Amino acid sequence: MSVAPAVFLPALIFEIGIGAVTPMIALSGRELGASVGMAGLVLALLGVGQILGDVPAGALAARVGDRRAMLIAAGIAVMTLLGCALARTLWQLALAVAATGATNAVFTLARQSYLTEVIPTGLRARALSTLGGMSRVGAFVGPFIGAAVVHGRSVRDVYWLALACTVVAGLVVLFVRDVSTPAPEGTRRSAPVSVRSVVVRHRRIFMTLGLAVLLVGSVRATRQAVLPLWAEHLGQDPAVTSIVFGIAGLVDTLTFYPSGKIMDRAGRLWIAVPSMLVLGLAQAVLPLTDGLVSLTAVAMLMGFGNGIGSGILMTLGADVAPPATRSQFLGVWRLCADSGSAGGPLVVSAAAGLGSLAAGIAVMGGVGVVAAAALLRWVPRYSPFATTGTRSRAPTPADSPEAPKQAAEEPPSAA
Repeated sequence: MSVAPAVFLPALIFEIGIGAVTPMIALSGRELGASVGMAGLVLALLGVGQILGDVPAGALAARVGDRRAMLIAAGIAVMTLLGCALARTLWQLALAVAATGATNAVFTLARQSYLTEVIPTGLRARALSTLGGMSRVGAFVGPFIGAAVVHGRSVRDVYWLALACTVVAGLVVLFVRDVSTPAPEGTRRSAPVSVRSVVVRHRRIFMTLGLAVLLVGSVRATRQAVLPLWAEHLGQDPAVTSIVFGIAGLVDTLTFYPSGKIMDRAGRLWIAVPSMLVLGLAQAVLPLTDGLVSLTAVAMLMGFGNGIGSGILMTLGADVAPPATRSQFLGVWRLCADSGSAGGPLVVSAAAGLGSLAAGIAVMGGVGVVAAAALLRWVPRYSPFATTGTRSRAPTPADSPEAPKQAAEEPPSAA
């Protein structure tokens, strides 16, 4: 694919850096004297920063363009990672971590917006699932590279690795030109529109399909919390838990491209619904495991359910985003997903605090089933690519740039 060097390579390099620092943030907080709870809170600020950066990322990309937004994000990330490496107090580290999360939001949204514009709709799901796969590869490979860097050294040396990855990613963006085609007349971006007006105009989409996206985000994020917590409940050694987590991550990483191919050929629902059902039911049965073998089997099932759903939220966002205000729309769209990602683990933590970790895990398993039902209800309403049937009934050809625009308009029957 001709866009691979300009799109996937910088995303992969940047995500390797993020993947390397993620396991080390809490440990670097501990080096600065934080309690276990405070160190965990500092780690959570990476996701909080991404949530706070979603909407501004869309506005920035709309104003300066996707490529320039990535260069700005890379430049800021260099400074924030430098702040992480040189932090001498906990609040300095916390501020730098949150700012780093915000730059990740800009990086990801800019590539999603660019691919949405230049990739034919017949290849859209494959392209965006591959983009989603880059974050999975980064999350899988990054910790191993980070572990090699900090072996026998301070854990904060990992920030220098991430900084180097960011510089390289920025240089790739700078010197490898985007391969794009001129937008057809009528789809060119006009003067930037306020995010508020985009939300008001498309409020029905955000209140329906956006709610489904929030549920999907919550179930996906919860799997990363429930697996180590339940492994600890079963008395597994941390090293063993890490191996189980790594096996699940490998399954997750290996399945992203086939899912995109299925979404392009058969429709989005053929991946979206099974992904949520598998992930939700796997979480629901996790409390029934009582040993390493059963725990590993369920972890692999969770990895499969999450992996086949790679790129589904980005693809659905691309399907329904209006071309004239694409970046602003996708910024709000990502806010829905990232808000769910932050809220899901909180449910499990609250349940564990009340003395029933199993109940919290089971509840989130049920949320996965509800998310599948919500997708089944709302995706066909707004996306002409939900199934082969909805595609054939679409008012414009699948490869027409007007198709996403048509999908983004609320039908007259919307209530």
